[in-house]
Amino acid sequence: MAHYLDSLISKYATKGLLVDSNLLLVYFVGMFDPERIPKFKKTMAFTVDEFRLLAKFFDVFKKVVTTPNILTEVSNLSGQLSESLRASFHGDFGDRIPRLEEHYASSASLATSTHFKRFGLTDSGIVELVKGNYLVLTDDLRLYGLLLNRGADAINFNHIRSQAWPDKSP
Repeated sequence: MAHYLDSLISKYATKGLLVDSNLLLVYFVGMFDPERIPKFKKTMAFTVDEFRLLAKFFDVFKKVVTTPNILTEVSNLSGQLSESLRASFHGDFGDRIPRLEEHYASSASLATSTHFKRFGLTDSGIVELVKGNYLVLTDDLRLYGLLLNRGADAINFNHIRSQAWPDKSP
């Protein structure tokens, strides 16, 4: 696993990393307040140490790319934060968005893709954008399988959560 991971990192370190909605939410919540991760319903499946692993993974790549659909999902999911935190989180989230490289595909064109009916708008946009361009980091097994079947490079975060990757120099 380590050799495979290292080769993907080398291949895409300068091209970029695309992170799916769930992990991007973990990242933004962790950047806002790492201690919030185990307390927030949408991120409580992750630990603070896993957030740190995710943040370290981000740092290896020259750029992190996203789509408007991914950012919308992160915004909608974060809307379930308590009202007392929501405005502060959204302010922090808004400040961090410009650091991402955003790519757009029209919903009309994505709706004609062969995988749209099964996977929806956001995942269809990911599949159309990444092949050969970016490495995808996801914790979604269905998306991971679709990407691999379509010839795109992807890493399932669940496969590296228990690995010793943070102790290694990427």
